Amino acid sequence: MSPSVPLDSVSVIGLGYIGLPTAAVLAQAGKSVVGVDVKQANVEAINAGRVPFVEEGLESVVAGVVAQGKFSAQTETPVADAYIVSVPTPFKGDHDADLSYIDAAAHGIAPKLTGGELIVLESTSPPGTTEHLAEVILEARPEFTMEPNLRNSLYFSHAPERVLPGRIMIEMVENDRIIGGMTPEASELTRDLYASFCHGELLLTDARTAEMAKLTENAFRDVNIAFANELSIIADRQGIDVWELIKLANHHPRVNILSPGPGVGGHCIAVDPWFIVSSDREFSKLITTARNVNDSKPGIVLDKVLKHADRFKTPTVAALGIAFKADIDDLRESPSKNITINLANSLADGTVLVVEPNIDELPPELAGRDNVELAGLEDAVERADIVLLLVDHAPFAEFDRDKLQETVLIDTKGLWR
Repeated sequence: MSPSVPLDSVSVIGLGYIGLPTAAVLAQAGKSVVGVDVKQANVEAINAGRVPFVEEGLESVVAGVVAQGKFSAQTETPVADAYIVSVPTPFKGDHDADLSYIDAAAHGIAPKLTGGELIVLESTSPPGTTEHLAEVILEARPEFTMEPNLRNSLYFSHAPERVLPGRIMIEMVENDRIIGGMTPEASELTRDLYASFCHGELLLTDARTAEMAKLTENAFRDVNIAFANELSIIADRQGIDVWELIKLANHHPRVNILSPGPGVGGHCIAVDPWFIVSSDREFSKLITTARNVNDSKPGIVLDKVLKHADRFKTPTVAALGIAFKADIDDLRESPSKNITINLANSLADGTVLVVEPNIDELPPELAGRDNVELAGLEDAVERADIVLLLVDHAPFAEFDRDKLQETVLIDTKGLWR
């Protein structure tokens, strides 16, 4: 039985790709939600019913709950019944997790606590991070305890997100959810909160297992993608069409090889496996190898482009797509973006035409360069000596392939085979 703790008001710390949709669906479910973000521009946009990034269906929900007075954003942490921490966990050093954003969130929450609050860590983290969050808060507020059902009790848990960019508003509601409490009571409270909007099965466990489960899901995909990427390198050296090869192999009833690409991107699959590695470097050999294979693929793609570019005095390369996956504007950990940056660095006498239909301006790493332009698809293909397809965005799939016959085509996604 869950402790008798009200969960009517919720503060979501971090209004990024996961935090903002989480806040929106909680407000839509009837909770009174205050989101917290360090960027004043994001706060102002959200309070005006706008969202600072592209995600199908999100802006209409945000606009609705803001208009209803159920959701607002600010830069300071408020008093709330429950806190959801959804802040970045980037790398530091040798792929160790940088927990400074989590520490900052904890220090913002600690002064607001009165007892009985639920603190949920959503940020993808190495095993033991929820314990770390609890330690930071309890060190700041030693009068509180994790012993349940007392006036000065605090409840800590981990509830990792499991959504796909481009489908977040659907999957946040429909997907099963793993919930791991530091205590059984914390798990039950978190289940009660997430049941307000999640129609999937809510699977209760302990915090460390929940942390490891999210990492395991993405490491599994990373290992499988690494097999496909390594296979694509070998097939190319053997003069074999890797996509035909995979299609034929997948006719076996127990074989399901994924598709290769220019690498692996995004803030999940490209990052999470390293958190397993950092927690046990001695026995994570397969996961480490898979990460190294996928991290090496952008360099192999770049070498292939530069080999063709040597044929031209002042080569023009159309780089199609710099998002980390199709039909989104998310550039985080994008191998396509990194390939394009390195291509621009390597072609001092050439031009790189960036075609990314989901952005209006180049990212800082590419903006302001004399040899880089943000271009439309038709214009870029017409001007290019080399067309480099990096992301299988829908507009690229619909493009008239007859217009590609006069260029060198390097298709890393098999879209125009």
